Amino acid sequence: MGSKRPEHQAPPEVYYNEDEARKYSQNTHIIDIQTRLSERAIELLNLPDEEPCMILDIGCGSGLSGEVLTDLGHSWIGLDISPAMLDVAQEREVEGDLVNGDIGYGMPFRAGSFDGAISISALQWLCNADKNFHNPVKRLYKFFSTLYACLNRGARAVFQFYPETSHQVDMITQQAMKAGFTGGLVIDYPNSTKAKKMFLCLFSGGSVQQLPKGLTGEEGNEEQSHARFDKARQRYKDLKGKSLKKSRTWILEKKERWRNQGRDVRPNSRYTGRKRPQPF
Repeated sequence: MGSKRPEHQAPPEVYYNEDEARKYSQNTHIIDIQTRLSERAIELLNLPDEEPCMILDIGCGSGLSGEVLTDLGHSWIGLDISPAMLDVAQEREVEGDLVNGDIGYGMPFRAGSFDGAISISALQWLCNADKNFHNPVKRLYKFFSTLYACLNRGARAVFQFYPETSHQVDMITQQAMKAGFTGGLVIDYPNSTKAKKMFLCLFSGGSVQQLPKGLTGEEGNEEQSHARFDKARQRYKDLKGKSLKKSRTWILEKKERWRNQGRDVRPNSRYTGRKRPQPF
């Protein structure tokens, strides 16, 4: 039986074709998982309260993690190797800027461009040699060294990833530290085979920072824990005066942001944000 891991089936720009890209914008299970992982990664970034930040989304795909950043009031730039994924992100009219590129060749951004970086389910792809001239160790170092340069000092980068072996974890962390980062692994639900999630939390210089603690709990309590977290997060948003997603106010605010960005936006009317009646 062949491996089910995507990185063993084809290079990422080939594996994430039009069909796979559609799944990430239409499959509710995938959307839910990506959203939860993104929320946790952003929590580990420890961004300042009430201050919009510029975040780099590495392996942004169809923009699911970017939408979480937008909902929290941050600006972002997404980088992905798959043109099909970026096409879907554009069709979904995400608010971040999108860049097509291979992270193994380094980050194409100016020094100090970002207040933080997140990455969901992308880092493990660099551990494979998809072309005969690829060297995973060199590609990891190129990636981390150029990422370090484009982050503000003291900023964090948080990677949720699925390592195949402990060797891959060692190879990734060694190249990150060689590039100048400090930090380490944060593991949520370490005693659960199903709920366990691994995050690499890196610090780019500045003052000494303490590594966050992973979430703990039994596998059977995972959904209850997420429910408590989701409810608490919603109450926190309400207290901060954020508009309910997809509401009329939320839509008007989004259209105003697009106008400020110079996009073509339809004029507001009394029908803006109004739900259409469902057919019988």
